[in-house]
Amino acid sequence: MTPPKAKPNKEKIAVAKEFAKLIAEYPIIGAINMENLPTKQLQQMRTSLRGTVLMKMTKRRIVQIAIEQSKDSKKDIEKLIPYLKGMPALLFTRENPFKLYNIINKKKSTAPAKAGQTAPRDIVVKEGPTPFAPGPIIGELGQAGIKAGIDGGKVVIKADSVVVKEGEVIKPNIAAILSRLGIEPMEIGLDITAVYENGTIYTKEVLAVDEKEYFAKIADAAVSCINLAVEVGFLTAETTEMMIVKAFNESKALALEVNFMADAVKGDVLAKAEREAAAVKAEAKLE
Repeated sequence: MTPPKAKPNKEKIAVAKEFAKLIAEYPIIGAINMENLPTKQLQQMRTSLRGTVLMKMTKRRIVQIAIEQSKDSKKDIEKLIPYLKGMPALLFTRENPFKLYNIINKKKSTAPAKAGQTAPRDIVVKEGPTPFAPGPIIGELGQAGIKAGIDGGKVVIKADSVVVKEGEVIKPNIAAILSRLGIEPMEIGLDITAVYENGTIYTKEVLAVDEKEYFAKIADAAVSCINLAVEVGFLTAETTEMMIVKAFNESKALALEVNFMADAVKGDVLAKAEREAAAVKAEAKLE
C-alpha cells in the first residue's frame, strides 16, 4: 500500500512566496549569518536599519525554495544559495552593495571568544610582551600553539601564532587563553556573507574595502596623474598654472646658463659675472 503523500505546509508556502516577492522587488539582496548574535543586539540592529534595509529570516530550506522560485525572473539569483551559512537571513535594500556592507560593518562590536563558537576569520595572537609573570602560563600558551619565553621577568610571545583558523570551532583552552590575553576576536553584529546585484555576487572579501586606504589610493592616483600631465605638457585646469611655473623656471635656468640678459634674470646674470670675475682675479692674484 502506497503511503499517503505529505500535505504541503501552507505556512511554509506562504513564507516562501513572501520571500520570492521581496526578491523580485528589491535590486540588492544580501545573505547574512546571524549565528552567535544575541537577541538584544538583533533587535537593536533591526531598529537602526529600519527605513534603509529590510531584514527577513526563516529556515534555510524555505529561503532556498524562494530563491529557486525566483531564478527565472532574477538572473543568477541561485548563486546566492551557497552563501546561506550558519543561521541565514536575507537583507533587502536599494543601497549600493559596498555602502550596505559599510553600514552593517560599522554597527559591529567586538566580544570575547567562547568555547564552541566558530572562528569568523583566522584568530592570530601577535608577537610581543604579556603582563604575565613566569609560571604555568608558559605551558598553557604552548598547548595552544603559541611560542612563548621569558624576557625581563615577564612572559613574552615570540612569534605571531594562528591559534584558530577561519571556520574552525574554538576549543575551551583557546578561549581561556584569548580571554586572559585580552583578545576579543569575535564580532557582535550581522555577518554579511555575500550580496547580489544584477546577476553579480559580491563576497565579503570584495565588499570589505578599507575607506582610509581607498581614499589614500585615490589621492595618490590624482597626484600621479597631475605629475604625468605636467611632465608631458598636457594642459588642464589643474596643470596650467604648474606648467607655466615650470616653463618659467626652466627658461630662467637656460638664460642663466647661456648668460642671456632679460628682466627676470639680469640680477642673477650680473651676480654670476661678478662671481666669475672674482674667481679670475683671485686665480691671477691681481690687486
